[in-house]
Amino acid sequence: MEALIPVINKLQDVFNTVGADIIQLPQIAVVGTQSSGKSSVLESLVGRDLLPRGTGIVTRRPLILQLVHVEPGDARKNEDSGREGEEWGKFLHTKNKIYTDFDEIRQEIEAETERVSGNNKGISDEPIHLKIFSPHVVNLTLVDLPGITKVPVGDQPKDIEIQIRDLILKHISNPNCIILAVTAANTDMATSEALKVAREVDPDGRRTLAVVTKLDLMDAGTDAMDVLMGRVIPVKLGLIGVVNRSQLDINNKKSVADAIRDEHAFLQKKYPSLANRNGTKYLARTLNRLLMHHIRDCLPELKTRINVLAAQYQSLLSSYGEPVEDQSATLLQLITKFATEYCNTIEGTAKYIETAELCGGARICYIFHETFGRTLECVDPLGGLSTIDILTAIRNATGPRPSLFVPEVSFELLVKKQVKRLEEPSLRCVELVHEEMQRIIQHCSNYSTQELQRFPKLHEAIVEVVTSLLRKRLPITNEMVHNLVAIELAYINTKHPDFADACGVMNNNIEEQRRNRMRELPTAVPREKAPAAGPQGDQEGTGTWRGMLKKGEEGPGSGPGSPLKGAVNLLDVPVPVARKLSSREQRDCEVIERLIKSYFLIVRKNIQDSVPKAVMHFLVNHVKDSLQSELVGQLYKSGLLNDLLTESEDMAQRRKEAADMLQALQRASQVIAEIRETHLW
Repeated sequence: MEALIPVINKLQDVFNTVGADIIQLPQIAVVGTQSSGKSSVLESLVGRDLLPRGTGIVTRRPLILQLVHVEPGDARKNEDSGREGEEWGKFLHTKNKIYTDFDEIRQEIEAETERVSGNNKGISDEPIHLKIFSPHVVNLTLVDLPGITKVPVGDQPKDIEIQIRDLILKHISNPNCIILAVTAANTDMATSEALKVAREVDPDGRRTLAVVTKLDLMDAGTDAMDVLMGRVIPVKLGLIGVVNRSQLDINNKKSVADAIRDEHAFLQKKYPSLANRNGTKYLARTLNRLLMHHIRDCLPELKTRINVLAAQYQSLLSSYGEPVEDQSATLLQLITKFATEYCNTIEGTAKYIETAELCGGARICYIFHETFGRTLECVDPLGGLSTIDILTAIRNATGPRPSLFVPEVSFELLVKKQVKRLEEPSLRCVELVHEEMQRIIQHCSNYSTQELQRFPKLHEAIVEVVTSLLRKRLPITNEMVHNLVAIELAYINTKHPDFADACGVMNNNIEEQRRNRMRELPTAVPREKAPAAGPQGDQEGTGTWRGMLKKGEEGPGSGPGSPLKGAVNLLDVPVPVARKLSSREQRDCEVIERLIKSYFLIVRKNIQDSVPKAVMHFLVNHVKDSLQSELVGQLYKSGLLNDLLTESEDMAQRRKEAADMLQALQRASQVIAEIRETHLW
């Protein structure tokens, strides 16, 4: 199982090549306050001085440190090293450059930190990748994070505490990360910032290991026995105490190996019962063991994650398409695919079906039968007509002679006025369908033909051609719909079968009412005079201008002293006044109203049926049938090929990034497959 850590290092190398952190690999993150001894712990694990030193914040970028154990004899055989030494280092950002001097490694870390973070004590979340090969290390992957601070110093931003906290949480929130919480022994464990921030993401402590540094700097008369025994702050993965080199030791060039020997002597003297479970060497073995077990537990989920991402990037790469080789064939293929998807969206057979709202042919159907149909049904056959309007039309149609029957001209005049009201909703129906067909263009561009996103100029040209075609068909369709209403207005067919049946029923009702009135007449009134003597037959001039004047009033110009007394001023047009209609007037109005309603319903039914048919024929079907030929005729020209098939600026870059990531994921999948074959998992 020892070989699991090199496997993770290999996976880390794979994803470093593409600069991606989409896979959360198992690792150990070192967390602690400034000057708590984090860097000293890491150097003890490496066995060499390689990290920057100083006061205040020194670690200002995450340092991903991979320790690779090599056998002493293998170092000289390693072709990558190009040297005869036992220990060396490599940075990711310097490619294959080999560092044998660890002072140069420290200087490179400082230079790379200032290159990105500047020299004003600011921080950056862009990590530095360093790999150390040595026969004196165990296989580990460690992440050194900036120390927790409270007060900004120098040119640090005021929110430096929040920035560092967010950076730490970003790394330790990874469920595959073991948290190494470093706390100095000469501080109160109950106030440990490292343990506090670790508990925020790992409340159960299942992946937190505490390290107590500076055991030799505790106040006289005190010791860390209770802390190391876990009696103060219990941590499930345990607490390990270590002794760091002091600043004086570092200034005097005390080696890490000498410091580890002195640490062992101190533990044997001060904590003899706990000496074998503390110290740097025990810490290294514990971290190695924890990381191996953690990797073993994470591998199944890691394998699933890699397979899912590989499928996603394969699909993404396919959507970007291959580089164009045959421009003519590519252009024709894209035009044909767009036209096919456009027609399929109307027919309801498109590959991508919208689920959030109606789209394409389904929406056109909704416009025809719900929006347009219900709008027509809401049009009142007698809307805008008052009884006075109907009575006035009847009188105007009779001319100078009183009529015995209701004139047909008045019916035609009024019914045409009502039928005309159907034209506006019919034209609105055409407009709605036109808008939906315009929306289908965007739908096809977004979902159905993603290849068009590669060629923005071709996409714009296709949109322009389809929009122009729709724009040309709109007035033709409007004219046809206008003609449908004009046809209904041109000839009022009173012989229509449905209208004749309605008239017959209505005449029977009127005749029945007349017979009922005849039966109710007094016996003293002769039957033959009954029709001529209505309920107001004894009133003079009923229905004439004189009858409209109030009793006791004289006609215009007949007042005292007027030269026209007793005459009528014919230039004054009588204005209708509110009054009770006579029985005949009421009956005539009812007849006209029933006739208008009956005929209007017939016409409305015709319009409701014929307008959708006209829209489908002159607009929808015509565009479907001529779309591809229109696109080919407008765009398939040799002079336009280079311009139309020019890719967007970032498309080639995105295709390369997707291809590199897919290749990295495939290599990672192969690495995990090798684990299964060698029974390491």
